[in-house]
Amino acid sequence: MNPRIFRRAALAVSAVAILPLTLTACGDMDKDKKDNASSSAASEPAAPSSDAAADSSMTDKPFGPACAGVPKEGAGSFDGMAKDPVATAASHNPALSTLVTAVKKAGLVDTLNNAKDITVFAPTNEAFAKIPKADLDKVLADKATLTKILTYHVVGQKLTPKQLESGTYPTLQKSTLTTAGGGESYKVNSTSNVVCGNVPTANATVYIVDTVLMPK
Repeated sequence: MNPRIFRRAALAVSAVAILPLTLTACGDMDKDKKDNASSSAASEPAAPSSDAAADSSMTDKPFGPACAGVPKEGAGSFDGMAKDPVATAASHNPALSTLVTAVKKAGLVDTLNNAKDITVFAPTNEAFAKIPKADLDKVLADKATLTKILTYHVVGQKLTPKQLESGTYPTLQKSTLTTAGGGESYKVNSTSNVVCGNVPTANATVYIVDTVLMPK
């Protein structure tokens, strides 16, 4: 056989033999790239959903329709109340003036101001106005009854909105109250609505409510 023809035939055979190996190697490289991309995607932490971020943001600050009536500046504002103990902070909020009067008549100012990490369900002036005036005057004049009612509004721990979704908590009055709800809508004892919640003071978290709670 002619040597040139022989060499050409040999090169052709070699090329045919090498081509599958080259294609296989390329396929393996592509597969490795895909595997590495999948592995990288799986290892990256998922970004928090916007809904979760919104929920977290909401529960970190006061919420509710009555919060719009809180002064924007000064001692009665949210920033101002956060600097004072709870009884003092409440005295700067015009919507809580009846409650403050009741606390003073019961001699509970120091008790509340000196307590550590408490939650106060604070009835608005309108909440007290739901009680017939004669009955309210009678309660305000009876220190023992007034103390019983007011201490029923105090829980001996700071409660977050999440804890209010479904809970039963002992009060300083020694009986319990219940909470239920979610989002920006919560009820206490199924009758009293939280109208401005998660308000911070120096020693307490305050939930302003629209109905006076009565001990069981």
